[in-house]
Amino acid sequence: MHEIEPYYNWRDYYIASEDEKSPFYGMIYSEFEFDKQIYNFLLHPQWDQFGSLTLYIKILYADYDRGFAIMELIGEWNDTIYNDIMLLKREVIDIMIAEGINKFLLIGENVLNFHSSDDSYYEEWFQDIDDGWIVAINFRDHVIHEFQSQGVDYYIHFGGDFNSFPWRTLKPKQLFHHIQQHINKRLGM
Repeated sequence: MHEIEPYYNWRDYYIASEDEKSPFYGMIYSEFEFDKQIYNFLLHPQWDQFGSLTLYIKILYADYDRGFAIMELIGEWNDTIYNDIMLLKREVIDIMIAEGINKFLLIGENVLNFHSSDDSYYEEWFQDIDDGWIVAINFRDHVIHEFQSQGVDYYIHFGGDFNSFPWRTLKPKQLFHHIQQHINKRLGM
């Protein structure tokens, strides 16, 4: 896991540690010291910690004018033991909502498991963004099934084209445009 870096090809467009509105503004990263881990597995030092012991994040892009953010996740999403959704909501999402973000794109290729609790924080997140959306792309099938079995897919868009979206071939605004089109089709707009 220590070799899996957050996606870095968009650094010319956005760097969360240089964005004064970002929850990770001012973060300094080591290129040599592995200071993060999930269980006994070291993580690449570029991942951001938000309080969870098993889930890490990287805000790859935020556009406050259009109100969207793209975030990549790695690890085990564990609401049962660590209440990861509460930590994510309070430490990252609430800050971004306060800055005008109401559309969230979660990239979950490196989310290995999901352990549920109740859905109250997902519901709160969904209600806080009014006419926005939360989309999960490229999550593993078994993780999607775990989310769906708990009804979380009522709040987060999963499945269909979102399961194998070629997001790395696009620039951030192009990705947003494509996702927005898919959401509009799903909602019949």
